[in-house]
Amino acid sequence: MADPFLYNTGERSHYGCLGHEVQIDYLKAYVCRPSFSTDKAVIVVHDVFGWQFPDIRYIVDLIAGHGYITICPDFFKGTKPWTSTDHWADFPDWLKNHDPMKVDKEADVVLKYLKEQCGAKKIGIVGFSWGGMAVHHLMLKNPQLAAGVSLYGIVRDSEERYSLLSPTFFIFGEKDHTISLDQVSCFSGKLKQYCKVPYKIKVYPGQVHGFAQLKPEDMKPDDKPYIEEARRDMIDWIKMFV
Repeated sequence: MADPFLYNTGERSHYGCLGHEVQIDYLKAYVCRPSFSTDKAVIVVHDVFGWQFPDIRYIVDLIAGHGYITICPDFFKGTKPWTSTDHWADFPDWLKNHDPMKVDKEADVVLKYLKEQCGAKKIGIVGFSWGGMAVHHLMLKNPQLAAGVSLYGIVRDSEERYSLLSPTFFIFGEKDHTISLDQVSCFSGKLKQYCKVPYKIKVYPGQVHGFAQLKPEDMKPDDKPYIEEARRDMIDWIKMFV
C-alpha cells in the first residue's frame, strides 16, 4: 500500500502547545480555550497519527484562537497510533482495531463534558483523514453536532452516507490518491440528490492527502496559499453554523 501522506510525516518541527491535557472519564484529551468566555465549542478528530501529533495540536490552538473551546480527545483510547516508521502493508490490520465508524461512545463522552463542564451550548466538529471519516459518520448519526467539517475523509460503504443531519463541509485535495476526483464527483452528485441540509464540497488545486493540517514552518511555498485558504474556509463554515 502506497504511503498516502505525501508530506514527510516523520519530520515535524517542535510545537509549543497553548492548551493543556485533561482526563475525561476514560479518555485523555487536549483542550485549548479562547482568551474570553464562550458557550461555543469545537471537537477536533485527529488522523491516524493520534491526538498528540504536533499538527493536530496546532489546529486545536488555531480554532481556539477564533473563539471556540476546542478539544481533541484520544479516539484511540490509549492504544498505539500509526507512526511514520510503521509499514503500510500492516495498515489494514491496524485499521481493523481503529475503526473511524466506531467513535459514537467517545463522541458522547466528549459532548457531555463540553456541555456539563465547559458550559457549551453549540458544538461543531472538524476531522482530518481518519478523523474526516469519523466526522462524516457522526454527521449522519449525532444530532447534537451543529455543524461539521470533514477534511479528505469520507464514509465509503454505506447507502445512508448522504443523509446528513446538520450542515457539513467536505474538503479534498486535487492530487489526493486516496480519494479520486471521480469519487468526489460521484459523492457530490449523490449529496445533491439526497441531502436535506446545507453542505459544501471544495477541491483545492494541486493538494495531496493531509495538506490542510501542516504548521506554517512545514508548508511548501507553492502549497501555502491553498492550505491557508482551506483553513479560512473551515473556520468560516464553523462560524456560519456554530
